Formats: sequence, structure tokens, C-alpha cells
Amino acid sequence: MPSTRSILCGLMALAPFAAAAPAGIVMRQEMSASASSSAAAPSSTGAAPAAGGALNDVDILQFALTAEHLESEFYKQGFAKFPASDFQALGLTDGQIKSLMGVGQTEATHVTTLQSAIAQAGAKPVEPCQYNFDAALTDAKTMVATARVLEAVGVSAYLGAAPLVNSSDVLTAAATIVTVEARHQAFIRVASGAEPVPAAFDTPLGPRAVFTLAAQFIKSCPEGSNLNIQAFPSINLQNPEQATVGSNLKLADAAQPGGAQFCAFVAPGGNQFSALQDGNCVVPQGLQGEVYMMLTKSQSVADAEVLAGPSVVQPS
Repeated sequence: MPSTRSILCGLMALAPFAAAAPAGIVMRQEMSASASSSAAAPSSTGAAPAAGGALNDVDILQFALTAEHLESEFYKQGFAKFPASDFQALGLTDGQIKSLMGVGQTEATHVTTLQSAIAQAGAKPVEPCQYNFDAALTDAKTMVATARVLEAVGVSAYLGAAPLVNSSDVLTAAATIVTVEARHQAFIRVASGAEPVPAAFDTPLGPRAVFTLAAQFIKSCPEGSNLNIQAFPSINLQNPEQATVGSNLKLADAAQPGGAQFCAFVAPGGNQFSALQDGNCVVPQGLQGEVYMMLTKSQSVADAEVLAGPSVVQPS
């Protein structure tokens, strides 16, 4: 079995959830005008607000469906592109390949389940968008690496949305999905040669941060299926390959984004902040699993304090 580092390639350092750039897989703000503006709200709710705290239960379901559409299509395209022999070459067994394909089938089931729930609420479910997975599906190794991040972000998205849900029925429905997403991620970590449970907790991530990661895959969406959530700017580093515990990270431009004072690491068990000085910050100790890095104005990751990010750090 290849090592975690070799399986995950560039994603092991400071890789984005959405691999928009083919060289170095560094997160960039390269969405189409349709995706980046996200001007049209889901048709079910009128003008959905950008602030996560103001989303209603149907908005949350639409947001979840948007993510599940993306995941389902990612696996569909990947398995259509790569034969089993490509995954066998990575060291995956036939059983693991079957299970990986099962992950994709489960994501498709999540899509139909959410569509039904939204329709029962009297709303029109958002439709799938047009996606660009080119850099995420360059080969089977990159697909597995991206799948590991996709599933981690999926767990974080459901956890981050949970406090915004009012209906106990909606919360229960979401909980039945997030537990499966966590199993997906644990399995893919094992298939990648990593510890299945790297930390005692998973990490919640707010809707705007999740959308920042997901939007990198989105080319355009059908009329009425855009989410009115504005993505944060990207983080541009000189040395993304050095995003490991204890290493020093350097911004490509020390003056950008203006006003940034801290590198924030949203991690299992609590957030950590490293002072940003002359465009440099140190990756703190004690990080495990998938960690989200942001640039902030203060020691807070509230939307109003975030200036760029997140990107994904995978220290273990």
C-alpha cells in the first residue's frame, strides 16, 4: 500500500478541496462568472441571505443537496474515467475498490433523499450544476486524494449547519447522512494508508467556508439553482508544499490580503491561531486529521473576520 504522502500527493500539504489549478494544486479563485457571483438564490426560498445564521431549514437542505450533487457527479465521472486496474496499481484491493465505488453510489442516494425531503417541504430542489473536475481527476491517485478531502469537508459541512437547523426532523435527516459521510472518510483514509480516526472530534465548518471550497469545482448552475453565498478569496502561498506542523508558511504577497493578522487553523478539538508577521506564519503543533486554514483579522473565524481561505491542511 502506498504511503499516505504518496497517495495524497500535493493534497497532503496545503491543498484545496477543489483542485482548480493543475500545477501544484494550489487553491485559486477561478470560478466562472456564474458561479462566483452566485447571484440567484435557490428557487424555493427567494433571496437567500449570504449569512449562514439567517438560512432557514429549506435553505440548509438545498445547501446540502448542492454538495451531494457535486460529490455524486465527482464519483460518477471518476469511475467512468478510471478502470479498476488504475486503483489496483495504487495498492487498493478488489474489496476496497468495490467499497470506493459504493461510496459514490451512496452519494447518489443522498441526492435522491434530499430531493424528496425538499419537495415534501413544498420547494423545488436545486438542480446539479456543471462541474470542472479536470485537475481532481488527472489520475486515480488524485481522485482518491480528492475523495478523502471531499468526504472530510462533507462531514464538516453537516456539522457546521446543524446549529442553524430549527426542525428536529430535518436535523435527524441530516444526522443520518453525516454519520455515513464520516464512515466514507474513515474508509478512504484507511485505503490511503492513513489512520482512520486521527482525532477525537470532527470539525464544523460554516456554509460560506464550505461554499468557498466547493465553488472551485462549479462552472455554472441552472437558473434558480445558484446559492446566494459569496466565496471568500483564496490563499496564495509561496511554499504550499511546506504546510506541515511546525513549518513556516509564506504568503505570495505579504501585503495581501490587506488587514490579515493571523493564520487560523480550524481543527478538531478547537481552533488555533498563529500570528502573521511580514507575510509569514508558523503551522502550530497538535494538528490532526483534516484542518482548515484561513487568514483572519482577529483570533476569530466568524465570517466577518475571515479575509481568505479556507485551504486544507492534512498533517495526519
